[in-house]
Amino acid sequence: MDLPVWQALYERLKDDNFTIIAVAMDSRDGDPLPWVEAASPTYPVLVDRDHLLADLYNMTNVPQAVWIDEQGAIVRPAENAGAYEAFRARDPKTGAPSESAMATLADAKRTYVEAIADWVAKGPESEHVFDRQQALDHLSRPNDDTALAHAHFRLAQHLIRLGRGEEADAHLGEAKRLHPDSWNILRQAIPPNDMGLAVDPDFIARVQSLGRKHYYPPVDMKGMPSGDPPTAD
Repeated sequence: MDLPVWQALYERLKDDNFTIIAVAMDSRDGDPLPWVEAASPTYPVLVDRDHLLADLYNMTNVPQAVWIDEQGAIVRPAENAGAYEAFRARDPKTGAPSESAMATLADAKRTYVEAIADWVAKGPESEHVFDRQQALDHLSRPNDDTALAHAHFRLAQHLIRLGRGEEADAHLGEAKRLHPDSWNILRQAIPPNDMGLAVDPDFIARVQSLGRKHYYPPVDMKGMPSGDPPTAD
């Protein structure tokens, strides 16, 4: 989650009956606390080492968001929270994303943040709020394999805390096999790099194998990117 972006939004809307609860889905001991402490957010930030939130809302990647109104109703189910896969349009020589992809990323973040502000200002009258049927239609429902994958993942985390790493690896492998669409599960076996990102050759190969499939599924919202994902020039 881009903490500075959400901190700015929180400061802007905190007096309008609005709050943000950020949850880091990171099972590694000590992560992501240094990054959270450096950002110093003033809204709640939790760490979900067992991915209970991913299981509850069927989240497969980060950043994802769920909009919940004052009555506790979900008015937008789990969705990509304004991110864009600009990293897939890297220059093969420099490794830098293209200017157009970065511009699209900036527009996506701005559009998503402004949609939240519109919801806070207008409540159920906001054009970005789903009614009950629309929310159900946009809901991604887990299947039996997904539920079993999360059970294996939780068991793996328990075994890791007991120091039984070899047994844990077997359950992590089964979790990845049962739920291959979960980037959250995949990243837990990858040590973070200097930027705090869980990226290794296997991860890069998985992304490249997507072809025209999205890493961040498009958000059903006016102004958000749609169509095929970006590719390197």
